[in-house]
Amino acid sequence: MKTTCTYILTMLVLLTFSLNLHAQDTQPFSIDGPEGENYTFPFAGGMNACQFGEIDLNRDGIKDLIAFDRQGHRLMPFVNGGTSGIIDYNYAPEYVSEFPGMEHWMILTDYNMDGKNDIFTYNPQYPGIIVYKNTSEEELRFERVIYPYLTSWYGSGYVNILVTYADYPGISDIDGDGDLDILTFRAIYPHVEMHTNLSMETYGHADSLIFEMSNTCWGYFAESEESNEIFLDTCSRGSDGLSSLNRADRHTGSTMLLADFTNDDVVDLILGDVDYPELIHLSNGGTQIEARIDSYTSDFPDSDNPSWIYSMPVAALIDVNNDGNKDLLVSPFDPNYSISQNKNSVWLYLNEGTNESPYFSLKSKSFLQDQMIDLGSGAYPAFADINLDGLQDMIIGNWGYYQSSWYDEHMILYSNYHSSMMILMNVGDDDKAQFEYVTDDFGSIREMMIMGASPCFGDIDTDDDADMIVGRDDGTLMFYRNCSCLGNPEDFELEMENYMGIDVGDYSTPFLWDLDEDGLIDLLIGEKKGNINYYRNTGNIYEPVFSFVTDSLGKINVTDPGFSWYGYSTPYMFRASDGKMRLVTGSEQGIIYYYTNIEGNLEGAFEQSDELWKEIDSVEFTVENGYRTAAAIANLNNDGYLDMAVGNWSGGLNLYSTGIEPPVSMDINESWIASDRLLELYPNPVVSELNIKIFPFEQGDENVIRLYSITGSLMLEQNIFNQSQVKLEVGHLPLGIYICTLSDKRGQTLARRKFIRISLLR
Repeated sequence: MKTTCTYILTMLVLLTFSLNLHAQDTQPFSIDGPEGENYTFPFAGGMNACQFGEIDLNRDGIKDLIAFDRQGHRLMPFVNGGTSGIIDYNYAPEYVSEFPGMEHWMILTDYNMDGKNDIFTYNPQYPGIIVYKNTSEEELRFERVIYPYLTSWYGSGYVNILVTYADYPGISDIDGDGDLDILTFRAIYPHVEMHTNLSMETYGHADSLIFEMSNTCWGYFAESEESNEIFLDTCSRGSDGLSSLNRADRHTGSTMLLADFTNDDVVDLILGDVDYPELIHLSNGGTQIEARIDSYTSDFPDSDNPSWIYSMPVAALIDVNNDGNKDLLVSPFDPNYSISQNKNSVWLYLNEGTNESPYFSLKSKSFLQDQMIDLGSGAYPAFADINLDGLQDMIIGNWGYYQSSWYDEHMILYSNYHSSMMILMNVGDDDKAQFEYVTDDFGSIREMMIMGASPCFGDIDTDDDADMIVGRDDGTLMFYRNCSCLGNPEDFELEMENYMGIDVGDYSTPFLWDLDEDGLIDLLIGEKKGNINYYRNTGNIYEPVFSFVTDSLGKINVTDPGFSWYGYSTPYMFRASDGKMRLVTGSEQGIIYYYTNIEGNLEGAFEQSDELWKEIDSVEFTVENGYRTAAAIANLNNDGYLDMAVGNWSGGLNLYSTGIEPPVSMDINESWIASDRLLELYPNPVVSELNIKIFPFEQGDENVIRLYSITGSLMLEQNIFNQSQVKLEVGHLPLGIYICTLSDKRGQTLARRKFIRISLLR
């Protein structure tokens, strides 16, 4: 008998809440991507706006790779196997907890010249720079060395070196004296100022961070307010170093990379600018002491394949393929979620020249991204048995794939995104899921040009297969009926684009669940405001009617005003070992919230609890999962514990082994039961009296018959001794779908069957 897809999955009864939730750091499941090859690290979480750096994670003497995605402040460590001439990275999330929390930007560089890269990062309290020294010995360790921020002498006192969240500074030994100097754009000015490190001059070593603002117009150039145009020879070295340009011409938002690209012992500047896709190479024709930008080009790094990434690209020099030469990685830096490229947003240029005379050749526009699940922006996972083989397939909606960008008459940048849904079909077995990519346009969502596609599944018309409801950015729902029992994804047909006229405002995230336990599937909907809407099913098991009850179910609102004006709730419900309902929901800030005290309290406040996550460092959990999270749960490897996939704004998934045991599964696939016992139920559907026949029958059998609701509630239990048939009165049960189980006296489940309780009056 076929399962009822994800709606049955969600009715798993859970045993324990004292758990150790952890990101799975190995490849627990095989996933074939669109090209038919296995993803190397499918659950790395996706990439949108990344910065890259090198650091020795495992202390083996080989520089590993760190990716920091500012859209979610997610850190992604990759251990480098170090094979010469080969790109040889493995995702290693176990190192995330060793790093300090970081926001917006990160630069890894060795300021004290001890061979270990340190961390320079944004200071959210005082816009500027925080520094963490790498104190690693046998294990990775960092120590903050500057409080509260990095300062520079401005002639009359030490002042915070201003670097906003929208700027990426340049840090390099600019004057060639052996310590690191800093370039950053001046506040409200169009020029770059230089902060010279006086560590070598003062102490004879680089182990200090003593800065002096030594130049108010480094390189003698300025950046336009209205475009990314560069002006040369714009300032003189007067008392204030100002140019003839208006002081208000500076617009916040630039990225810098300092390196000697022309082998003349002076650093050049690679500049990215807010709202623009290109990198500009500014050539330094001056000296180490007196820089002068004398020319520039906007087709860096290769005139045939220049970097062109919306918006505001940031570049890093990393030896990606272990050949000793620094390669170039480019990704967006713009903090605006609705402007930047996402799916193909990490460009790799391999250096086919030398470090002294580099020649960068474009090799990939989706470096690392093509080895993980990445749906652009947003990932809303669901599990459902699409092909009715008893295995849970994975369906993932997204906010949108980047399509194109344009400027209006005021040169304001806009970008287009279209939603899509991916199917990964489970072709493995009960002991280990193995997924194969089928399509990333399930339901032909892309051609509808919507955003925010969030799917959920349930057999709402009682025809023994799962139908689909999809939320969207405008707060409405789309209904897809599963028109066949053959188990083909093509059988899902869009039946209603504005389902039942339901509209929750913005970004509806639906979930199907029998909340009031009347045997009918109800509808829960999260939304942008962070609350949860409840629509009760006032129809019947064949024709649901979802009637609005409240927009404040459980008095829940996951909005954190200190973080954002919005919450972006994504509800998911399940049951615990005591038969009680539980609710989890993702949020804008990335936290997965957990609620109890639901039964008999649908008009009251659900109880928020940290019991589910009590052994989790909530900060680490949030950082690793990013923003706008959404969770789905399934038992993917039959190890006795449920697995949880958590989607995030970067379009990817993290996978966790929860430590939660599913003792009773509502799955009715008989092949999963190690028994030769069978149940026959008749009549089915049933009105009042259900006949149960057990075969083969053996004299002296002691068994237990249990009836469960489709949501996992135990409705009836009866011990039977030496009986091959039993008749149960079920007329008192609410109309709906039920599971009948046969167990022996030791509690082992021997057989299961589904039946439907109906009324004669339809």
